[in-house]
Amino acid sequence: MVELLLATGLGLLLTLLAASLLLASAGNYRHHAESALLDDSGRAALDILAQAVRQGAYVNWDSTTAPVAIGDDAAPAITGWDARSLSRSSDGIAVPLPAVANGSDVLAVRFAGHGQGVSGDGSSVNCGGFGVAAPSDDDALGWSIFYVALDDAGNGELRCKYLGNGNWGADAIVRGVDSFQVLYGLDTDQPADGVPNRYLNASAIRALDAALVPAGATAEAQQRDLQRRSHWKRVCTVRLALLLHGDGNTRSDTRAMQFDLFGPAYAGNGGQDRGTQVLEAQIPQAQRWQARRLVGLTVALRNRSG
Repeated sequence: MVELLLATGLGLLLTLLAASLLLASAGNYRHHAESALLDDSGRAALDILAQAVRQGAYVNWDSTTAPVAIGDDAAPAITGWDARSLSRSSDGIAVPLPAVANGSDVLAVRFAGHGQGVSGDGSSVNCGGFGVAAPSDDDALGWSIFYVALDDAGNGELRCKYLGNGNWGADAIVRGVDSFQVLYGLDTDQPADGVPNRYLNASAIRALDAALVPAGATAEAQQRDLQRRSHWKRVCTVRLALLLHGDGNTRSDTRAMQFDLFGPAYAGNGGQDRGTQVLEAQIPQAQRWQARRLVGLTVALRNRSG
């Protein structure tokens, strides 16, 4: 009888150990699967963003007609907002909305297309995959706009906003966004040498432009003067940072982490640049132990922006 009870107890103990190992193995598998998905999502998002930035200020010099939108007084080819969001159907970035996902930013890129008609010949496309025609003037350039909005479940997602077939639209590029941040490399040398001297967020560049005193006899002339002297024209590189999270609480550790999206050297500006430092201790408990991945990239502008 004693031997039977002993054997039964040992059997139950082994069963519990095996079940614990199985649960731990399943948890590790889910966590690694989430991490792999985050790696793929981050890589894909950065590829799309980098392609759009490199396309900025593109002009078709092989066209049989003289290209437009290369004048010094044309609108900047790259602009943005700091800690803002956008509406899917609004005109460009003219009407920013309050930010979501830890003060995520807005990045807008403009470029010339190819061919005639609404969508051109299809050889030049925006971030939504729609063709962009050759512009008739510098106000008819193509758009690729990136911002963060909430999906139906309340999770942040990075969206691409575009003008397709004459209508504004937006599609999600990657889901599970904790923060999307952008810094602009400003070339302050006279004359410009194409090398950034300092990195600023969109609010700082807009403040520099707001301090300019426009010259001109008419409102249109003053606007052209501001566009010619805009500090956006001196942006030569763009730094991108994206913090993503998985779907479930798959992490086994209980240590709240700190993510400095532009590194510890920039982390001191967290109070002035919202969202560049994300603390898991400030994230709701229900989402705190999700797998997270921080990805980033610095992209040089290929084309002259004015």
